[in-house]
Amino acid sequence: MAKKTSKEEKNEVQEVSEPAVEEKFEIEDIPGIGPTTAKKLRDAGYEDPMGIATSNPADLAEICEIGENTARKIIQAARSHLKMDFVTGAEMLERMKKIRKITTGSKALDNLIGGGVETQAITEAYGAYGSGKSQLAFQLAINVQLPEEQGGLDGDVVWVDTEGTFRPSRIIQLAKAKGLDPHKALERIHVARAYSADHQILLVEKIPELFKKYPNIKLIIVDSLTSIFRSEYVGRGTLAERQQKLNKHIHTLQRLADRYNVAVYITNQVMAKPDMFFGDPTQAVGGHVLGHASTYRIYLRHSKGDKRVAKLVDSPCLPEGECAFRITEEGIVDID
Repeated sequence: MAKKTSKEEKNEVQEVSEPAVEEKFEIEDIPGIGPTTAKKLRDAGYEDPMGIATSNPADLAEICEIGENTARKIIQAARSHLKMDFVTGAEMLERMKKIRKITTGSKALDNLIGGGVETQAITEAYGAYGSGKSQLAFQLAINVQLPEEQGGLDGDVVWVDTEGTFRPSRIIQLAKAKGLDPHKALERIHVARAYSADHQILLVEKIPELFKKYPNIKLIIVDSLTSIFRSEYVGRGTLAERQQKLNKHIHTLQRLADRYNVAVYITNQVMAKPDMFFGDPTQAVGGHVLGHASTYRIYLRHSKGDKRVAKLVDSPCLPEGECAFRITEEGIVDID
């Protein structure tokens, strides 16, 4: 057997050490999508196959002006290539290692919800007026901009304001308390005011377009999710339509959380149960639709002075529990 030359050995090492470059999978590579259809999809905010794989057949059919059966085949083709079928529990564990968490500013509250507000999940906070729902939103909008070693993700924020509660002055106050440049902190928060339920839905559906300009978005806030729906859909006759739209709306938010690995924080209003004679009659608006869709559900209530009490009502992996924290001028902090 002939001895290999040093040049041959060097080439062999290069062949072994250099991994094969994986071809990029574009929208046009999905069977059934041509240049015209691809343009329609991109104009509608679908920039990659993952967006199509997680879309709804009815929505895709309307955008592309095709039948729903054809849309289903396109979605299935995208899912097959992206390997979105059954996986083992071990593979799921590896995927979940991508989840990151944003500190709330209170260690007690962080511990209650498993370490902070996590990405790929919807965290819902509901409570009466003044319970701290919006204050938690303000705090998260600042904390997400912090570096990871300080409990943040060094990310931007999308804020859908449905009640006119967003206040730049509060952001400035909290940014200074965390040692951030107030102007830069405001520049990293992208706010849109929703004026109707359909407008609110449209704003959330257009969020993928924001990722083209601001790819480092790590948090989506909707404050509040149900306010406009509650005012527009009045009476039992409109309840079914309202719940149907809410259901679609919150699932759109969940798809965004999964697709972009971002955290979604929503606030929700409450109502009193008239048939409740004992205990707390407070109940979240939105019924079972929101109850099932939210990954983490927190009930906030006012205590003495600047103290607030948080109760973890629902979680896929944590027990129910309560904790107390304070809301101060410098933000959310633990009780001394």
